[in-house]
Amino acid sequence: MDDMGQRLKGRPLAIDPNAVSASSTEPAFIAKPPGAPVYHGFPLLDDVIVEGFTLGKITDFEIEPCKEGDAFVIAPDNSRAGLVWEIGDKVAVSQIGALEADRWGVWAVSFPHSMNSRENARKNLELIVPTLKKEWNDWREKFSKT
Repeated sequence: MDDMGQRLKGRPLAIDPNAVSASSTEPAFIAKPPGAPVYHGFPLLDDVIVEGFTLGKITDFEIEPCKEGDAFVIAPDNSRAGLVWEIGDKVAVSQIGALEADRWGVWAVSFPHSMNSRENARKNLELIVPTLKKEWNDWREKFSKT
C-alpha cells in the first residue's frame, strides 16, 4: 500500500520456463543451481543482439507496456551486467552497482524508444552498447585472470 492506502502494482516479471532450478518449489531466478550465472532464470532475447551483446529481460515489457524496468546484458564472453532502464528524452548510462568478479556492474540507462517490441529493444540497445562496451572492456582489464 502507498501513503494514500492505494494498492501498489509491481511490474510484470519475465521468467524463463526452461531454466533449471535448484528447488522443486522455487523458480530458477530464486534458487539458482551451483555455478549458474547472475540473472539465471530470466529469459534471453536471442533476437536482440548488437555487436555481440545480447539483451535479457527481467521486467516483461512484452506482456505489459512499461516506462521503466530491469534487464541485463550478456557480453560476447558470456559475462553479464544489470540494467535499470527508463524511457527518456536523452540516452544516458551511469553506474549504480559495483563491478564484481561475476558481474560487470549494474547500470542505470535511459533511451528514447518505447520498450513495447523487440525491434525497439534492439534500437535502444544499439544506443547504449558503445558505452557498455567500454565499461565491459574496463571490467575485463580489472578482473582478467591472466
